[in-house]
Amino acid sequence: MKKHYVFDTNVLLHDPQAIFKFADNNVVISIAVIEEIDRFKKEMTETGRNARLASRYIDELRKQGPLSQGVQMKNGGMLIVDIGSEDHTQAKIFPIPKHTGADEEILATAIRLKKRHKDLPVVFVTKDTNLRILADAMGIPAVDYDPDQVELDELYTGWGELELKSESMQKLRDTGELNVEDNNGFYPNQFFIVRDPEHPSMSLLTRYYQEGSKLSVLKTHKEIWGVKPKNLEQTFSLELLLDDSIQLVTLVGKAGTGKTLLALAAGLHATIEEGAYSRLLVSRPVYPLGKDIGFLPGDLEEKLLPWMQPIFDNIEFLVGTPERSKLGTGRRREKAYRSHYHLMNMGVLQIEPLTYIRGRSIPNQYLLVDEAQNLTPHEIKTIVTRVGYGTKIIITGDPYQIDNPYVDVSNNGLTYVVERFKSQPMAGQVFLTKGERSDLAELAANLL
Repeated sequence: MKKHYVFDTNVLLHDPQAIFKFADNNVVISIAVIEEIDRFKKEMTETGRNARLASRYIDELRKQGPLSQGVQMKNGGMLIVDIGSEDHTQAKIFPIPKHTGADEEILATAIRLKKRHKDLPVVFVTKDTNLRILADAMGIPAVDYDPDQVELDELYTGWGELELKSESMQKLRDTGELNVEDNNGFYPNQFFIVRDPEHPSMSLLTRYYQEGSKLSVLKTHKEIWGVKPKNLEQTFSLELLLDDSIQLVTLVGKAGTGKTLLALAAGLHATIEEGAYSRLLVSRPVYPLGKDIGFLPGDLEEKLLPWMQPIFDNIEFLVGTPERSKLGTGRRREKAYRSHYHLMNMGVLQIEPLTYIRGRSIPNQYLLVDEAQNLTPHEIKTIVTRVGYGTKIIITGDPYQIDNPYVDVSNNGLTYVVERFKSQPMAGQVFLTKGERSDLAELAANLL
């Protein structure tokens, strides 16, 4: 049965293509939504861009006929722009204390449709929690718009545990590999802690390769730039970070689990010591202050400093650790690379805001995108599609610490890319849970 879906403004600001994602149902937009979109379209932000796109999509459909009567879309549905009641005294058919006139008119559209079309269900679609509650109180079913929503407790972790019989365990231990006929839905590059139920204290760390359908025992990695993995999750992460055949790595976890430090150490190792990439490019979104980078004083480097200081902190830690490969045990790497400024002057390290990434092509680089939980699914798509030949991209973030008001723990770009790429052989994922920054930091992450 067809339905009427009445959109709130925030749905189109979140996804301008939302009008095409409701199959053959009727999508209804109040004239108040059009007016609100018009107020956002001049903003030089992702929200402003979405407002402009939404206006263009609606304008293209307008060419087919009067929107107030409804126009056909390619998916079989209808787009209808509701212009309100002719009797304006009937527009405000219910009180909405402390709400804007736009909210009132949008809900009024849903109520009018429900009275006018008793044979078709009416559903109110909004990302505003309070408006969903209010609509439900008014007798209108309300839903959130989240086509890409992924519940955090269901997010792919990238690793798990597996039990094998004694003979299989022995073969894996002896040869380092084991063909898995029944892979039970394993994902490419998924890690497993393999145990023998008869000897539970004995275990092996393995990685599943889709090509050949086999488990392979992990090799022990030496420390890189003075950093050694402190737990199993960090061991899994380094395995992906140091494997050039894995072009996309996602590291998800709470503060202090070592995501950024490991990614930077692997990037410096691959760029400087192995020469696998021309440079290490690090980027972060600039959401926390809610202002564009141009509002900060100084040149570009000075403007970036507050946003990129966490990256610089990690690099200063790395350049001050003992060098194991070139300078010899016990000598300090800072004698060769005294700070992040030296790395930048040498052209090895480049720090850049995501503001300027659209339209670029990034070949032969080690690209680290930090704090990706503040990105929208569209933004993460824009970033990943910039990757050129020979580039490895690392995406890190903590879905528990989100500053962007337009995404949440379930629909941000970080969790979106994890779910979309989990079945791809060129990608790998690790969910880190154990904090290693300090005992206090770990306790704070768990208690606060």
